[in-house]
Amino acid sequence: MNETPVSSSAVEFSAEQAVAAGTDFAEIKVGPTGLFWNEFRPADGACRLWHWRDHQARCLTPDGFSARSRVYEYGGGSFCLAGDAVVFVNEGDQQVYLQSLDDGLPNALTADPQCRYGGLQWHDGQVLAVEECDAEQVEHRLVALGEGTRQVLAEGADFYAAPTLSGDGQRLAWIEWDRPAQPWTVTRLMGRERDSNGTWGPARCIAGDDESLQQPRFDLQGRLYCLSDRNGFWQPWGEVDGQWQALPAEAADHAPAPWQLGASTWLVDGPQSYLASWFEDGFGQLGLRTADGRVERFASAYSRFRSLAEDEHFIYAIAASPISPPAVIAIARDNHEVRVLAGGAEVMPARHISLPQSIHYDSAGTPAHGFFYPAAGSRGPAPLVVFIHGGPTSACYPVLDPRIQYWTQRGFAVADLNYRGSSGYGRAYRQALHLNWGDSDVEDACAAVEHLAARGLIDRDKAFIRGGSAGGYTTLCALAFHDVFRAGASLYGVSDPIALGRATHKFEGDYLDWLIGDPLRDAERYRQRTPLLHAARIKAPVIFFQGELDAVVVPEQTRSMLAALKANGIETEGHFYAGERHGLRSAQNLAHALEEEWKFYCRVLNG
Repeated sequence: MNETPVSSSAVEFSAEQAVAAGTDFAEIKVGPTGLFWNEFRPADGACRLWHWRDHQARCLTPDGFSARSRVYEYGGGSFCLAGDAVVFVNEGDQQVYLQSLDDGLPNALTADPQCRYGGLQWHDGQVLAVEECDAEQVEHRLVALGEGTRQVLAEGADFYAAPTLSGDGQRLAWIEWDRPAQPWTVTRLMGRERDSNGTWGPARCIAGDDESLQQPRFDLQGRLYCLSDRNGFWQPWGEVDGQWQALPAEAADHAPAPWQLGASTWLVDGPQSYLASWFEDGFGQLGLRTADGRVERFASAYSRFRSLAEDEHFIYAIAASPISPPAVIAIARDNHEVRVLAGGAEVMPARHISLPQSIHYDSAGTPAHGFFYPAAGSRGPAPLVVFIHGGPTSACYPVLDPRIQYWTQRGFAVADLNYRGSSGYGRAYRQALHLNWGDSDVEDACAAVEHLAARGLIDRDKAFIRGGSAGGYTTLCALAFHDVFRAGASLYGVSDPIALGRATHKFEGDYLDWLIGDPLRDAERYRQRTPLLHAARIKAPVIFFQGELDAVVVPEQTRSMLAALKANGIETEGHFYAGERHGLRSAQNLAHALEEEWKFYCRVLNG
């Protein structure tokens, strides 16, 4: 019997179209010379800077360059404004370049192949940056770079982020943390001040006591603010009447987990007045909270906001909605009118788009969250694809994802899960994965199938699971330790946590200790949660996708898992991509992976 899902939708939405719709934006900056953003297009995999002025946009990045940092492997903070120029990190060599706005070629400010940079900020002729040097061992510092000059601003901690100067240049603030902490568990807000001779004084800790801090900001009077999760959510705190205290705020996270440098989900407008994005039931909100407690909301049609910037007349953001992909938008302060400056092109008619529905369900007596996307034209319980995001301390968002629409247009429903450990639901929910990776997340994935099946929305016998990176690990654990899913897909996923711990980079060097435990003391727990050691228990077909240059999940892990399943007679496939790192970027490879995964599931259903 042919079980292949058949959609009644008239829309033909190919893998190539789904990938082509994947244009994204990373950062926005605004200054006297105009508005700037970083744009990624899957067609060539490059990140290019664009300049908006006089109602026109032009690309600044010449061929052969790409503005992307690789500090901590995840990068961020790849460019900043420098008067009538821009400064950026070039992806190829990870050096810092200065480029004028008159179409001239970029000039290198650094030339040390052992170092790479990120989190760029500009002040008074210098570039503040996080410097990552790999000599005898990987070390991180905060530095100030000029033409031919380099000054160390902070060193000694294991990690740094968000170097920020007050407007008058007299105060410097930053975030730092030490192993084994991660930036979303325990960090410190640090500061230095100049003396009357212009010399920096000693560093002092301003905040940091079993809390995660991020995105420090100064107001025009030089007062310092920062997001802290001390009260259970990432919310604004600041220097108010000489005291460090919480500002009035929604009981919600005002930022996602800081995997990358350069995030901007809130901006200080004045004493106890700020512009911010926060999450309500998983949906992003944007608003200006004034000192008298009022909240003025903007752009309600959108459900996620990133990289906030502002000037006297406009609020700028990278925004997306359930029916539109990421776009650079400008919101008029006076009448709230929204103008799309780049991106946001129609992927398909809105009437054909499967819209996200918030789901909250019980998983082993604990609430879990996610979004459900019905299959297009479904007349009964549909096959289900469960999406498991990476991280695992990351999140999925209720915005138009062309990959999800690719599945729903083919008759599959999709559950995009924010399992325990995801950000966006407060510190306690995020910390719930401590020592429970491979257990709680897997329970949440299996419970989602039962929840949706009990409501008659999906066919529990036709459930599939897929995930990338950490999501791939959850996928493999679900297939090894539970008989819930018909098949699965691991995209550069972890199959051997111990091997990952030996090979991974410094930023995630202690992450597994937090997620599972000490590899020696908790060796039995690792054995119990290592899919590679339990490959014989996997009876469902599995398809793998892997970049050959991946430094986070090395290709040997995926090859070992693939070989173990083949040796056990399990139907499996492996696709390896030369030139790809951790996460596929080439449009051709992305489309190939998407289509091969769909074909694989269809063969399973028809087998």
